[in-house]
Amino acid sequence: MSGVDAARSSFGMPRTPPGDPAGGSTEADGEEAALSPPLPPDAVVDPDEERRASNVDAILGRLDAELIGLEPVKTRIQEIAALLLVDRMRRRFGLVGQRPTLHMCFTGSPGTGKTTVAVRMAELLHGLGYLTRGHLVAVTRDDLVGQYVGHTAPKTKEVLKRAMGGVLFIDEAYYLYRVENERDYGQESIEILLQVMENQREDLVVILAGYKDRMDTFFSANPGMSSRIAHHIDFPDYAVDELAAIGELMLRDSGYELSPEARAVFTDYLRRRREQPRFANARSVRNALERSRLRHAKRVLASGRPLDREALVRLEPEDFLGSRVFADPEA
Repeated sequence: MSGVDAARSSFGMPRTPPGDPAGGSTEADGEEAALSPPLPPDAVVDPDEERRASNVDAILGRLDAELIGLEPVKTRIQEIAALLLVDRMRRRFGLVGQRPTLHMCFTGSPGTGKTTVAVRMAELLHGLGYLTRGHLVAVTRDDLVGQYVGHTAPKTKEVLKRAMGGVLFIDEAYYLYRVENERDYGQESIEILLQVMENQREDLVVILAGYKDRMDTFFSANPGMSSRIAHHIDFPDYAVDELAAIGELMLRDSGYELSPEARAVFTDYLRRRREQPRFANARSVRNALERSRLRHAKRVLASGRPLDREALVRLEPEDFLGSRVFADPEA
């Protein structure tokens, strides 16, 4: 029994039939078989054709369009994509080395695009043949850890079954380990995850996410987990101008726009809100715009006048000035 089949058997998963693409083998394995015999040494491969075949450029383009700023993050994703694309071309010549380790850690504040990048990463790895399905399963501690003896293992294994062939995204992963509670069941989940991350890495990528300082503490307490993470990507907080651009994009997608006066007030709102507690970057922008739409709706209905298109789509300063952010004397 192979290491993969042993792991599957221990988790109540069926053993992998020989050549079964839905089991332990991957599209990458299938590609290697389909592409054999390898190209002769004097042959050439076209990188542009490989990019088109794997849909790399389209996926990176969507990522760039969806996320304002985050240039260091986008650069790192492009580097990973380049590495895997070159690895794909090397396989054409029979240059099959050790499979790159693809487990990752995304650190940063809430609302900085970590989940969005994880979705695109799943698509990217699928297009390049490193994952058989390319879907994302996003979970937290509550989805993995049970409340009583014997409850954690089935929960964790069920999540792993759903994630096979794609990316398992564990948000606030440090909550899996509670050092202050020696009877906590999170360690059992961590041990199962570690085994799968090692033995089934050919068809599952795990991305851990959370605040950087807390993730550092988590890795210090769980060195086995740290050693399995190949890529650490930090997501910086957005600057005010980036938050404003995100807001404009959200409004455009919803069929709203800002008047010139409202644009200045909205930017001032973001500057104030960014310095206050519980600020969550793009999430806070979205929440602010939702509340501004509520005030807008109340305002236009209270006018008692017939409404043209402009009145229905344009937000004005008063739609933001009603926020408690402007009532805070310390803001």
